[in-house]
Amino acid sequence: MIELLEGRFFKTFIAVMEEKSFSRAADKLGYVQSTVTTHIQFLEQACKQKLFHRLSRGVKPTDAGEKLVKFAYQFVHLGASIEEAMNEIEQPRGTVYLRMQESFFLTRISSIMKHFVAEYPEVKLRVESGFHQDILNQVLEHAIDFGIVPRDPQRNDILFYPLVEEKLIFIASNALMKEVETEGLNRLSREVMISFGTICLYHTHASKVLQEAGIYVKDALELPSLEMIKESVTCGIGFALVPEIGVKKELDEGHFKVLPISPDSYSMHGLILHKNRELSYPAKLFKSELIKRLTPPM
Repeated sequence: MIELLEGRFFKTFIAVMEEKSFSRAADKLGYVQSTVTTHIQFLEQACKQKLFHRLSRGVKPTDAGEKLVKFAYQFVHLGASIEEAMNEIEQPRGTVYLRMQESFFLTRISSIMKHFVAEYPEVKLRVESGFHQDILNQVLEHAIDFGIVPRDPQRNDILFYPLVEEKLIFIASNALMKEVETEGLNRLSREVMISFGTICLYHTHASKVLQEAGIYVKDALELPSLEMIKESVTCGIGFALVPEIGVKKELDEGHFKVLPISPDSYSMHGLILHKNRELSYPAKLFKSELIKRLTPPM
């Protein structure tokens, strides 16, 4: 089987998986659609399995396609690692793939990336946003070098490197805070809880803390970014649980207040990577930079 496989077939397969369309995969790779079709047919012949269900709008992977994707990422990664290893003699170059929550990028990572890119101009950083479970899934599938998550997944096949502990706080508008001071925390039961949605651990943790405090929120508003959450809280739409560092400026300027909900909440963010993944030289450099700059001195 291995004699029939080529790296470009796997790159095409990954593009179709990610784009969920032969035509969009062709546009992404700069191919005509017939080339994409041919590459997938070659893979299906080599695997002796159908890899995609053709739908009226796009495609959906078969069970065989779902199983193959992990190996496709590994195959492409191996090729990139060989190329990067040959380039190490001159200067580190290549691409580092990582995924993290948007709020963590905004508050912790952007300045580190600026310094790293200046020091290693031949290294490209490909950063995507996500939440705990999809970041973990990407690491398990070898789709990315590593991810940053707000909690240790506690899996035998995942390595976890603690980076920084974040304090989480409930925030509310000044007007809502005055009502809470008058009526008590039960006033929040008539309010909307704003969050990134149920896929985010912050949402799950907030719901648990509120229930333990006897506060039962009827509605929840899901928003995709920290900036949208902050604006919604400031406007009085509801309240939210967010990392303290992400709202320090607004708190100092008096745009909203911290709700007195006990106990204090913390989240240990850490870097995760697959136990069996051999990081490329650029990825090792960036991992070392993250740990050096985010891990507090002993």
